[in-house]
Amino acid sequence: VCRGLFFWNQNRNHPISLRNPSRLQHINKAFRHSTRQSTWVGPEASSCLPAHRGLSEATMKSFLLLFCLAQLCSCRSIPLDPIAGYKEPACDDPDTEQAALAAVDYINKHLPRGYKHTLNQIDSVKVWPRRPTGEVYDIEIDTLETTCHVLDPTPLVNCSVRQQTEHAVEGDCDIHVLKQDGQFSVLFTKCDSSPDSAEDVRKLCPDCPLLAPLNNSQVVHAAEVALATFNAQNNGSYFQLVEISRAQFVPLPGSVSVEFAVAATDCIAKEVVDPTKCNLLAEKQYGFCKGSVIQKALGGEDVTVTCTLFQTQPVIPQPQPEGAEAGAPSAVPDAAVPDAAVPAPSAAGLPVGSVVAGPSVVAVPLPLHRAHYDLRHTFSGVASVESASGEAFHVGKTPIVGQPSVPGGPVHLCPGRIRYFKI
Repeated sequence: VCRGLFFWNQNRNHPISLRNPSRLQHINKAFRHSTRQSTWVGPEASSCLPAHRGLSEATMKSFLLLFCLAQLCSCRSIPLDPIAGYKEPACDDPDTEQAALAAVDYINKHLPRGYKHTLNQIDSVKVWPRRPTGEVYDIEIDTLETTCHVLDPTPLVNCSVRQQTEHAVEGDCDIHVLKQDGQFSVLFTKCDSSPDSAEDVRKLCPDCPLLAPLNNSQVVHAAEVALATFNAQNNGSYFQLVEISRAQFVPLPGSVSVEFAVAATDCIAKEVVDPTKCNLLAEKQYGFCKGSVIQKALGGEDVTVTCTLFQTQPVIPQPQPEGAEAGAPSAVPDAAVPDAAVPAPSAAGLPVGSVVAGPSVVAVPLPLHRAHYDLRHTFSGVASVESASGEAFHVGKTPIVGQPSVPGGPVHLCPGRIRYFKI
């Protein structure tokens, strides 16, 4: 065969797919057609024609087959169908709402302090295919703080939303929820929360009290004397302060209203001499108290307090930060609690000021002059333990795929309905 020649065939520019049987039939037909009608062209064609006449039909067919196989090897096969892109269902779609509720449940179970949150509105949703199975809901939601403390076992459905006149707190969360085999699990959570503005509260209620810094000296004093009053009236265990959860300065009458969490110790309240020698019970028992301290005009204080005690909780081993000693207490002093009082571990066993980060817990410093527990100090945007299974959906690596157009499809309805009120 002469060098410098090339074989020209009009079928050469046809796209070839190794996955398409009809294309292979087309190639076979091209083989037969080429043996009859193919032409040799090139600068040395005239000198090669005698050699061409001397070739047997079998040799020619072998040459053509070899040439076409070489062309097949040089072609790029058509890739598998790419991910079709995300869907945008309605924000009030039942599956979307179920994913959002699963996210809220995850948030409340992992909150180490403060109050439970409830779903208020679904702002947006995108649903991505997840390989090899399942799909991931990328959801933005708004939440509202309830009056139930995170240590309170009351079901969320029975918890009241804190009203605007009580200085409500709103949460904003970006969450990835995996749906697989009908089950929802949270992969990623990033939240923050903030109280309603003072101006908006004043518009609704000019005389309503606003939130006070939790480390304010008057607030800390109110929590201390309220707890002391409760222990003095209690015939059972001596209770220690866990955290100051909420406080307000009430103008009329001039008083400090405070809410705080407590935990039972192995001391008897009536017999305590040195509270620092009291230890928390192995089976934790927590309570939640509301107190008020009014300064009398002629001196002295008028203290009122009511506490609700919850059932004891069995001991459950909790993951500890890397390097932590086994059996060492996980509690860290809270800036909202006096230095002499060390808060007990939370119901979730997490240290005060921590972030849920995979299989470990990372300590995060809390701001000193906060008036509420911001969700961002717990959910700062790290993947949860459930996301360690190696699924193909990666946080922050959203596939660049256009939204598929569906002619005549339903109108996208987002944001969804507001369940309570917007702040």
